[in-house]
Amino acid sequence: MQAENLSTASGEPPSGNSLPNLKTFRSAGRGYWHDVADADWNDWRWQLKHRITTVEQLQKFLPTLTPEEYAGAKLANTKLALAITPYFFNLINPADENCPIRLQVIPKLAETHTASWEMSDPCGEDSHSPVPGLVHRYPDRVLFLVTDRCAAYCRYCTRSRLVSNATGYDFHPEFDKQIAYIAAHPEIRDVLLSGGDPLLLSDEKLENLLSRLRAIPHVEFLRIGSRIPTFLPQRITPELCAMLKQFHPLFLSIHSNHPRELTTEVRAALGRLADAGIPLGNQTVLLKHVNDDADVMKAHLQKLLMCRVKPYYIYQCDLIAGSAHLRASVRTGLAIMEKLRGHTTGYAVPTYVIDAPGGGGKVPVSPEYVLSRNADRVVIRNFEGKIFEYPEAADGSPLSQPPNEIVAPELV
Repeated sequence: MQAENLSTASGEPPSGNSLPNLKTFRSAGRGYWHDVADADWNDWRWQLKHRITTVEQLQKFLPTLTPEEYAGAKLANTKLALAITPYFFNLINPADENCPIRLQVIPKLAETHTASWEMSDPCGEDSHSPVPGLVHRYPDRVLFLVTDRCAAYCRYCTRSRLVSNATGYDFHPEFDKQIAYIAAHPEIRDVLLSGGDPLLLSDEKLENLLSRLRAIPHVEFLRIGSRIPTFLPQRITPELCAMLKQFHPLFLSIHSNHPRELTTEVRAALGRLADAGIPLGNQTVLLKHVNDDADVMKAHLQKLLMCRVKPYYIYQCDLIAGSAHLRASVRTGLAIMEKLRGHTTGYAVPTYVIDAPGGGGKVPVSPEYVLSRNADRVVIRNFEGKIFEYPEAADGSPLSQPPNEIVAPELV
């Protein structure tokens, strides 16, 4: 299955973490679906129809399934449904149970283990929902949930209580009420469509929704959050891009966690969106054994820039119930940020954030670069550990006279 799409010219598997290897663009290939006609394989609806959704299918396509994965897949539909597109499945390395793609989409029994501090709604969205399907947590923007379905399901999903309806949440968006609330609140200037995945809507339904939102005078800015470009790049058709182009300023936040997700197919799909004038940002979740390594993360962020995508956020994995086995520590996240700032182009350095548990919103966290400050100077360090002083008055205005002493840079 994997020979055509997971091997380099030298026969070395792409799981190697050398920077050139990680940054090489490869096709996902066809794998078990090598006999499928091009017209079908490249049809996003065919991909959705042929998703892997049962433990029996998983065993057939992945005979190296571990007992932990088998048990998790058997129980998956009681927490978060199992679904993997054929395209994305081809990125899994069947010989590696710690494959970074495999860890993200194949259930494990550990999902049923819940720590006392974990929550079903770690971001407090339900408590900030004035009407069904709308979250108004920040002053000038809202989260507009359009569906509970995704092309594939991430096992660390923050909205696993809602997405796929495996827990019986029974989510039904009410577009009329959601739009009416936005229209009645002139402070709302930014609307983020999310879910589930908004790009699972048909072109016609999505166009109608965007048109209604764009017709509200105080809505300045529309955003779509989507995993579709990496799970299902076939969905990013020229027709979709032409439709979206009508609604500028429209931004798209994609979700990619590992450089192997950025295939030639994904690069082409993102290129179509960028050519339509849609600014692209990426949101990465810090995950254990997936991207909790500075070299892997750097390769991923640099590769995103090669796809014309600005790395936007690295999220600390939310305290979603059953995600402890995938959650890297904040200490690890800070160490990675330390190895990014100054060590690669600033465009490749995202903001590392923790979504404060219970609905506190995104809080940026970063290594300490300000070491001390007083009335006339700020002591800072750079990425090399060198120390500098920046003179300034207490009110922030430039000093008319320099301080008596400027400390020369030194290594710490």
